[in-house]
Amino acid sequence: MLVALADHGFTPTAIAARLTYLSAPDSLQGALAAGLLGGGSRFLGVTEDCGIYLHDVLDKHQAAGGELPDDDGWDALALAAVRQTRAEKRFVPGLGHPVHKVTDPRTPVLIEIAENEGLRGPHLRLFEAIGRVHEQVLGRRLPLNGAGVCGAALADLGLPVELLRGFALLARAAGLLGQIAEERRRPIGMDAYLTVDRNAVYVEPDQAG
Repeated sequence: MLVALADHGFTPTAIAARLTYLSAPDSLQGALAAGLLGGGSRFLGVTEDCGIYLHDVLDKHQAAGGELPDDDGWDALALAAVRQTRAEKRFVPGLGHPVHKVTDPRTPVLIEIAENEGLRGPHLRLFEAIGRVHEQVLGRRLPLNGAGVCGAALADLGLPVELLRGFALLARAAGLLGQIAEERRRPIGMDAYLTVDRNAVYVEPDQAG
């Protein structure tokens, strides 16, 4: 999971780290911190969001007297959860990916590792079921995001779901260090800065305001 979450290319967090390093090459820790501070609900947060979502579904199901399903019962629980989430006008975290439109290549590998290690628990099974049934509710098929699978797998390991973003940040620290190392060898920070600076359009303040 740490490998799967380490780096996602030129994300805002990576760009922030590179530009901070451009500005303060004497502060490696500042560049790393700048990248980590950008880890939130749009980037990195899905690991924690997905883990919390699955945990809440299972908690509510068991609090209502339900038992954990057998192999054939996960789809029904998943379908009810997706319908409820849609009715509340919320998104199911961990569904979809901006690059991998059909299958996130991390997903089957992570599931296989969990199965081989005997750690394919209720959170991961519920998430897999969501992957099978969500099209019935949403009207389109989306891949299970690898970061969401990480959240499910970490929750199955018994880790506090409120801390799962920390594991994503731990992994991303290594990725950001790699970005900074590449910035030293093949810098793009100055080009990024100059591109923005030379193409910025300055607008007069709104006089009516």
